[in-house]
Amino acid sequence: MKLWSILGNSQRLDGGAMFGNAPRAMWEHWIAPDAQNRIPLACRALLASPLNGKTVLFETGIGAFFEPKLRERYGVVEERHVLLDSLRAAGFEHEDIDVVVLSHLHFDHAGGLLAPWAEGRAPALLFPNAVFVVGAEQWQRARHPHARDRASYIAELPDLLEASGRLEIVRGERAQALGGTVRFHYSDGHTPGLMLAEIEGPVHADSAQADAAPHGGVVFCADLVPGKPWVHVPITMGYDRNAELLIDEKRAFLEDKLARNVHLFFTHDPGCALAQVTRDAKGRFGTAHEVAELQARTLG
Repeated sequence: MKLWSILGNSQRLDGGAMFGNAPRAMWEHWIAPDAQNRIPLACRALLASPLNGKTVLFETGIGAFFEPKLRERYGVVEERHVLLDSLRAAGFEHEDIDVVVLSHLHFDHAGGLLAPWAEGRAPALLFPNAVFVVGAEQWQRARHPHARDRASYIAELPDLLEASGRLEIVRGERAQALGGTVRFHYSDGHTPGLMLAEIEGPVHADSAQADAAPHGGVVFCADLVPGKPWVHVPITMGYDRNAELLIDEKRAFLEDKLARNVHLFFTHDPGCALAQVTRDAKGRFGTAHEVAELQARTLG
């Protein structure tokens, strides 16, 4: 199996919102802001093929579905649908994708499912041959959003996904479309039922237990850990619904991935796609062996 990092449309968002509880004097050393206090952010997807005999795309980024006014409001840089270009550069078309896994349905993670905006044209789904995998709790949130995060969802998207006849709603660690190759972890601190997909590595060779946990895989961190700076456990975003819960979830998540040598895949980090978890003598988490881009990288 090979892995590719697939860039979608990039964004520039307010740094204070992205580093909610950290002062600018701290976070500006991690990611430099522009004159409007905005920082550059990637919307990066992960492509795996063959995975359970299929070509699987983890998320789709923000895409190009916004009308021009909203594109400017939300800091979307490019007008074209960059994800489609990036897939093509890796040797794939969106019609080649068999499964799309969505950690949640906020527009910066699921907007790439839609065709680019055009005057007078209704939103339309791309990926005509893909099964769309969504967590059950997040599906309900998208159907019935809270006033605080209603603007983060695409109103038309749930109906389009249902009408496709290719929607799989997951209620546990496994999806039928992916068999035993992907394990899901869940988090509620950013949004209810955030689904974190781990492409599992082999069972550790030194283990004497037949049911031992796999080691050496890759996990799509979504908005639990958007990029390297957020690996530091106390750092949260202003967009998170429950910062204290997220901190507790993140600590447990990173401890598990460190113990099993599962690498972190970042969707929003502008310069790093993949990294290994570390922890120093004071117990602070960090990263090592950072990789900017994956091009047909073998898992393991």
